[in-house]
Amino acid sequence: MDGELIIRPVEQAVFFILALVALGLELWAVADCARHKANAFEATGKRTKAFWLALTGGAALVGVISLFASGGIFGTLGLFGLAAVVAASVYLADVRPAVKDAGRGGSRNMGPYGPW
Repeated sequence: MDGELIIRPVEQAVFFILALVALGLELWAVADCARHKANAFEATGKRTKAFWLALTGGAALVGVISLFASGGIFGTLGLFGLAAVVAASVYLADVRPAVKDAGRGGSRNMGPYGPW
């Protein structure tokens, strides 16, 4: 039996699952970005809401294309898919916590484990 007959479906399943997880991450970033007020972005010095909406929206678009075009002419969009995941991750790891704190009125009287 040819090894490619066994490896190919497993490889495609793994790539599909990774693309699905990446798309979920990118959609979460877009949805979270859309629900915060524009003032919170400017108050924290994290660019503008329009910039982050465009960046995370573009990342989600690349994620959708990467998910549905895995066998087509686009391949898996390797480098673009990676850039899209990185953009969504930067938003979720850096911008989201700052904007979330600004939306609550800042971190007045906040200790490392919550309010005091």
